[in-house]
Amino acid sequence: MGTGALEEDPRSLRLRAFFGLPVPEPQREELGSFVTTCASLAPAFRWTPAENLHLTIRFVGGVERSVVEPVADALVDRPPAAFDLELGSLGTFGRGPGARVVWLGLQSGADGAAAVAARVEEECLRAGLVGEHRPFRAHLTLARARARYGASLPDLPAPPSLEQWRADELILYASRLTRSGATYEVVRTLRLA
Repeated sequence: MGTGALEEDPRSLRLRAFFGLPVPEPQREELGSFVTTCASLAPAFRWTPAENLHLTIRFVGGVERSVVEPVADALVDRPPAAFDLELGSLGTFGRGPGARVVWLGLQSGADGAAAVAARVEEECLRAGLVGEHRPFRAHLTLARARARYGASLPDLPAPPSLEQWRADELILYASRLTRSGATYEVVRTLRLA
């Protein structure tokens, strides 16, 4: 017998969080076609579905919602500056002959993205989160190797030449890992100044 009050699932108080910049729909559609082509050429990689494409600004990890919400609140009170962004050429992360991550760099907007990342990092530290140990490197992840230590990457076509856009939103996402891949849920949308 219930008390009549709704009980919140304790798991909903904890989330796997990250801050990211969304990719506008027209650019996402073009990238989706490119990713589909690349997936057929490089099946040793898990390619990001078009609906999940974004530029990660700060991965927070598994935290209580009560820890990450004040970070978002502080970013609303003192928002980072909006900036123009244009994607650039393909690159990879990995050691040795195998690529672990395939990504698109920025043709323009790297300084703006770094400034947003620094501001988010400042608020994460203020909230008591552990500092990011790697330097920020603006990129849009397209794929990750299925093998833990990377895979050989065949020649891929050149990425589409996408129109520049104004990065004027920062999203606090919750990531849910499933057998078919990650799904992202928008927790908060924050306007950049």
